[in-house]
Amino acid sequence: MMIDSHAHLTLSQFDNDRELVIQRALNSGLKHIITVGIDINDSQKALTLAKKYDFIFASVGVHPHEVKSMNSETYLKLSELSSHNKVVAIGEIGLDFYRNLSPREIQIQHFRDQLQLAREVSLPVIIHDREAHQEVINILREEKAETIGGVIHCFSGDYTMLKASLDLNFFISIPGTITFKTSGDFHKLVQDIPMDYLLLETDSPFLAPHPFRGKRNEPAYVFYVAEAVARIKGVSVAELAEITTNNARRLFNLLP
Repeated sequence: MMIDSHAHLTLSQFDNDRELVIQRALNSGLKHIITVGIDINDSQKALTLAKKYDFIFASVGVHPHEVKSMNSETYLKLSELSSHNKVVAIGEIGLDFYRNLSPREIQIQHFRDQLQLAREVSLPVIIHDREAHQEVINILREEKAETIGGVIHCFSGDYTMLKASLDLNFFISIPGTITFKTSGDFHKLVQDIPMDYLLLETDSPFLAPHPFRGKRNEPAYVFYVAEAVARIKGVSVAELAEITTNNARRLFNLLP
C-alpha cells in the first residue's frame, strides 16, 4: 500500500496506453495517485480523470512555465474546479528560474496569487521550485504559508532549504532521482528528513528511477523510490509505505 503523491497522468506521453498505466498502478498495490494540473486545461483533465477512477485524486493550478497567460478568468476557473471533492490541492505552483519560460516578476505575482487562492478554498499547495530556493522560501514566509500547508515536490534544495521548509510545516517529496548513483548528497539530505514529513512521488512521466532512467516514468515505479528511501532511512519498505501513506492522507485529507 503506497501513494504516488505527484504524477501527470494527463500528459500526452500517456495518450496511447493511459488505462494500462493506471491498471498497472492498481495491480502494483498503489492506494492512491495524485494527478497534478499544470494549466487550466490540464487541471480540468486531471479532475475528469479523478472522477473516472476512485483511487485517483487531482490537484489544480498553473505551473510557473504557464503563468504568463493567467488572467482573472483563470482564477475563477481554478476556484470553480477546486470546489470538487476529488480536488485535494492547488498545484503545481511556484517558481522556475532555470528556464524562465514566464518572466520572473510574473511568476512571483502568480505564485503569491495562487497561494492566496489556496487559502481562500482551504486546500494545501504543491510547490514547484527549480533554482529559486530562497525566493520560494521568502514568499512562503511572507504569505504565511504555514497556515495553508503543502509539500515541496521533487525536492532539489540544500539543507538550508530543507530546514526552512520544515519550519513552515511543509512536507518534502522524494522522486526517482534518489535511485541514481550520483545522488550521494541527496541521500545525506534524505537522512535528515523527519519520517512524518516525508512523501514519495514519481513525477510521471518524468524522472524515471533506476533501472528505467531515461525512459517514461509511471506511478507503479514509486516502489523503486520507496526501496531507495527505505534503505537510506534504515527501515523496511512496508514501514516506509505505511508512514508515507499516512503522511499523504494527512496532507491531502484523504480517508483511510
